[in-house]
Amino acid sequence: MWVAFRWTQMMIFAIEEINKDPTILLNVTLGYRILDSCSSPTNTLRAALTLVGGQEENNSTCFPAVSAIVAEAGSSQSIAVASTVGPFQVPVVRNKAKYPTFFRTIPSDYYQAKALAALVKRFGWEWIGALQSDNDYGLNGIRAFKEEVTKLGVCIAFVGTIKRTYSVDKTLRVLEMIKKSTVKVILAFTAEGDFYPLMKEVVKQNITGIQWIASEAWITSSRLSTPEMFQAFGGALGFVMPKMAVPNLKPFLTSISPHADSGAVFVRTFWEIIMGCTPHLSGENSTSSLDGMCTGDETLSDSQDPFFDVTELRVSYNVYNAIYAIAHALHRVVFLWLTRIPPLQRVHFVNTFGDSIFFDENGDPPASYEVINWQLRDGEVHHVSLGHFASAVNGDYKLILAPMSPQIPTSVCSEVCPVGTRKAQIKGKPICCFECISCAEGSIANMTDCVPCPVKFWSNDKKDECIPKTVEYLTYSEPMGIIITVLSLLGASLSLTTMVIFIKNKQTPVIKASNVELSCFLLLSLVLCFLCPLTFIGTPTVWTCMLRHTAFGLTFAVCISCVLGKTIVVVLAFKATTPGSKVARQFGPKQQRIIVCACTFIQVVIIILWLTLNPPYPDMVFQHSTKKILLECNTGSEAAFYAVLSYIGFLAVICLVLAFIARKLPDNFNEAKFITFSLLIFCAVWISFIPAYVSSPGKFTTAVETFAILSSAFGLFICIFAPKCYIILIKPERNTKRLVAKH
Repeated sequence: MWVAFRWTQMMIFAIEEINKDPTILLNVTLGYRILDSCSSPTNTLRAALTLVGGQEENNSTCFPAVSAIVAEAGSSQSIAVASTVGPFQVPVVRNKAKYPTFFRTIPSDYYQAKALAALVKRFGWEWIGALQSDNDYGLNGIRAFKEEVTKLGVCIAFVGTIKRTYSVDKTLRVLEMIKKSTVKVILAFTAEGDFYPLMKEVVKQNITGIQWIASEAWITSSRLSTPEMFQAFGGALGFVMPKMAVPNLKPFLTSISPHADSGAVFVRTFWEIIMGCTPHLSGENSTSSLDGMCTGDETLSDSQDPFFDVTELRVSYNVYNAIYAIAHALHRVVFLWLTRIPPLQRVHFVNTFGDSIFFDENGDPPASYEVINWQLRDGEVHHVSLGHFASAVNGDYKLILAPMSPQIPTSVCSEVCPVGTRKAQIKGKPICCFECISCAEGSIANMTDCVPCPVKFWSNDKKDECIPKTVEYLTYSEPMGIIITVLSLLGASLSLTTMVIFIKNKQTPVIKASNVELSCFLLLSLVLCFLCPLTFIGTPTVWTCMLRHTAFGLTFAVCISCVLGKTIVVVLAFKATTPGSKVARQFGPKQQRIIVCACTFIQVVIIILWLTLNPPYPDMVFQHSTKKILLECNTGSEAAFYAVLSYIGFLAVICLVLAFIARKLPDNFNEAKFITFSLLIFCAVWISFIPAYVSSPGKFTTAVETFAILSSAFGLFICIFAPKCYIILIKPERNTKRLVAKH
């Protein structure tokens, strides 16, 4: 209630202290005049002009013009004074470019806005409401605050404007705005008097569950800090100027006499309220409503009123510093023979309490605030300090808070998106309001967007982490690999066993009739053909990739070349039965070897060119599966790969044509029938292989190729050698020249 009165008393106290100090303004006495502004810009301006002019409005009394003005607590009033008295070069201690003689001992609200924004950021509040006084203090404060929090991604849901002179309807409209909003945090950048009517309505309607943030204008107000207001505003946070204890001030305050000449009526009213009695003044009739008269023995020293508490001075301490700043400036005028008061930004001194007082180029002191929290203790609201906000040496600002309760309220328009989803802006709403959309397969969320995983990675089920894709290739441990391995070893074993049988029984009629040398070459090549699929199993490497395709092409070229040799032998054997034919006699073992070597040599040349120009290599294939990497052997040159296949097919077609021609030969040359069947199977397998190879996904491509190799090899082996092994092992009685000749 007596805040402004204490400010005036602090000013008087500082002036009297300076007048008694021999180190400053020696032999110079400072005087003062105090005029009441009633917190009105109009009254403030009228008072300022009176002080500058040195004359009262009724021109009845003249006073010396003042050299400096200490005014005013409110921004609107101070701006009105600065813009008016600035041309007279009268320093006003309270946009330095616009008001060059305007200084303040309280940090600019620009810094308070920064502090409030830092507090909002610290607690992670993204969706807040704001209230402002309908004056320069509130409007400029909220504008600066919005600029700061916008940089931090904070959204302001609404801005309500209030003022003490507003009608009840206007106040209730702001209250409805609060009730309809989903915000849980509201900043009130208002003057104490402007906010009080709204506070009463908030308490009356029992609106709770809101975290209030206060500006320095009301956070420590004793009028507002009551248990009644704590019901709705408990836990409020705000910033105030640092407090300071001025012990010598208390004796000065308690010495206030009701008989004082200056402001006698006001002082007497103060005395009556504090002491509860009416002082007796001779020659005057008391107008007090109090019944008791003072005895004259009363003293303010025994009063417990908060007015006399000088241990936590905040604004009053800044009034003290303002007076001393003016005194130091006047000292430079008097003792340095200056013609006018120098700019206050040149003033730099250390006050009685050890604080360094100076102004920057904007006329502002260093920014420093204390963080205050409303807490209820023993039925009283206490302003508990939780930390501070101050400017750093590098020009930045630092907010330091003490450890706090973990139950900090949250205030967001939309909840944090679950893992694996991204924010999607809702049209027509602030950026803090969004929907959560699930990320696509293969991408993960980074709060604002879905980011594709690297090519070798895939998103996990939660879509919050990229995990390595499964590398897939044909292995020995899986069922398909086991089947291929068993069939390969079985075919190779049967071929070797058959070779042993043929060598052991090479003198028998059946073996002699089937050309033992070519049969052994064919069996040996079939052994290699059966073993070839084993190179398709396991981790592909550079060497295995080159081996699997070249070995396949080479072994089958040898195999079909041997079949071609056997087919030619059959055809020529028939020709030998023709009288006068010399062809069969000229086509002996030497010519047969030449046929096999020549046909194989062409394939060798193709393979050498393939390996030299563009050999096969291990490759990672991604297109067949999104979650897997297929590790396979790239053929390198598709043309070379199909050239190898085409050459094998070319040999097989020649064999098939010759065998088809010889299919109706006499029975003793019926091996041509078995060759025909084997080559029909061979051609059918490899004709069906091409579309199956092209269309098979992943490791099934490898499986298709290996099964084609095994199928064609088994076809050749069974059709050509199974009948002979049947006669040798099961029907040995038929292994005679007479019976072989019949069959």
